[in-house]
Amino acid sequence: METPEPQAVCGPITHSVIFLVATLAPGDEAAARVRAWCPGISALVRSVGKRVPSANLSCVCGFSSGAWDALFGEPRPASLHPFREWGPSGRLAVATPGDVLLHIRADRADLCFELATRLLEPLGDAVSVVDEVHGFRYFDMRSMVGFVDGTENPAGREALAFTIVGDEDPAFAGGSYALAQKYLHDMKGWNALPVETQERIIGRTKLSDIELDEAVKPSWSHSSLTTLEENGAEVKILRDNMPFGRPGAGEFGTYFIGYARSPAPIEHMLEHMFVGNPPGNYDRLLDFSRAVTGGLFFVPSADLLAALAARGPQPARVADVADTSVSLPEACHDGSLNIGSLKGSA
Repeated sequence: METPEPQAVCGPITHSVIFLVATLAPGDEAAARVRAWCPGISALVRSVGKRVPSANLSCVCGFSSGAWDALFGEPRPASLHPFREWGPSGRLAVATPGDVLLHIRADRADLCFELATRLLEPLGDAVSVVDEVHGFRYFDMRSMVGFVDGTENPAGREALAFTIVGDEDPAFAGGSYALAQKYLHDMKGWNALPVETQERIIGRTKLSDIELDEAVKPSWSHSSLTTLEENGAEVKILRDNMPFGRPGAGEFGTYFIGYARSPAPIEHMLEHMFVGNPPGNYDRLLDFSRAVTGGLFFVPSADLLAALAARGPQPARVADVADTSVSLPEACHDGSLNIGSLKGSA
């Protein structure tokens, strides 16, 4: 069987973006409204996008572990679990509330705005938006700290291979996992650093975007700690980070979103960044950047998203309710990933 059509996970990086994270209201009525809303997402994207076809309007919709259980029940994606926090107090990849993620992209801000408005209208009070970020492309795809972002992103077939679930979880083939975080930067402190120091922290040259030689690149650089290998081959994720900010409020940030066919590689990177590799050898960029949100979401295939209106949670079995002695893997915060491999086994 052919893999179901994915959502626009591997869509082009655009000039404008809106990230929306919402929580689900309690009750069956709210859940039913969200389920009924799912099949209409693609039609709204087509209707709004038709106004300016060249603007590459797209939307990716994902659901958290708790939302999946409340909305759709079993079966559930094999590697979906609550966001795992990493790092010590004061340098923490924090978990924050969020049940539904919308990642809206286009080369025009007005299209993003129009689609976001149209998507939220039918939901009404079934959800509450807890985070909304309007991002923009910054010059030649630079991050807020001035370095080019996403240079090592996979492209083409390689992007699909690293981001789209395959036969490791057949019921959810064509889906993807999205990990999203909002970072706020101490730009005054960062800009006070010499460029050479900034380059050592990032692991690349600032102007030309060339990776520093391994002989001079610190092991605590951002580049070093976010490069993963498995069996001698690099394991990649797809980043679509976007800068955002409010200069009048002194707010300067980066919205990180990473897509992968399993949460494992992204979580591995976060562990290296916030805990360190080895522990204590953490990402020095975090001395100037603070994560203020964090959520993990499963992005169903476009085909499955359209079919979710017919789904619903099943009543818990008596045996499940009675057995309260089971220790759930997602409750672990001992520094281990609790996974079998980077391919997505639970």
